[in-house]
Amino acid sequence: MQYKRLVIIISTAVALLFIPLIAMQYTDDVNWSLFDFVIAGILLIGTGLMCEFAWRKIKKIKYRIAIILAILATLIIIWLELAVGIFGSPFSGN
Repeated sequence: MQYKRLVIIISTAVALLFIPLIAMQYTDDVNWSLFDFVIAGILLIGTGLMCEFAWRKIKKIKYRIAIILAILATLIIIWLELAVGIFGSPFSGN
């Protein structure tokens, strides 16, 4: 079962990365480099693995949901910062 979940996590990350790859073929508004794809892949797979770890290790459902929501919120904040620079850090996309 664990192997199957790992395949699902990686497959989902790859499928999500195909969205900007395909968009780059049709518009100039999406302009990702190889580095962007690598970072996005690391973020997506890392988030998936952390959620899987929390799902397996945390027994109480309330804590499990809270931790997974916190992990997903962290992903969204990091993704937004890298994309548009909501906090103005040196890593922002501006």
